[in-house]
Amino acid sequence: MMEERFKEASESFEKAAQERELADYVLKLYVSGATPKSVQAIANIKRICEEHLERRYELEVIDIYQKPEMAKRDQIVALPTLVKKLPEPLRRIIGDLSDTERVLAGLDLVHKEEDEKT
Repeated sequence: MMEERFKEASESFEKAAQERELADYVLKLYVSGATPKSVQAIANIKRICEEHLERRYELEVIDIYQKPEMAKRDQIVALPTLVKKLPEPLRRIIGDLSDTERVLAGLDLVHKEEDEKT
């Protein structure tokens, strides 16, 4: 029984490590509670990530009311703010993320998709 638990935990860890390695994009979305703009930004970035990054991203949603130290550390001055940590360069996109083309440009995805078409 102990061996079975160890095996399950080991497999779970390996799967998580593999998924993390596949995450080409590391994104943090800072929001302020469940305000309409925050809810809209979360929905928009999830849709954009699923359509354009598939499983190649890691998205963390951070509510500044629950984790104010993270907002201070990343120098967040407006909300909602999307921070693209990886791939470099670091980028910040402010707003509800409803302008898909602007978000794609901020994530450097416009150029990659255009290159694939040619």
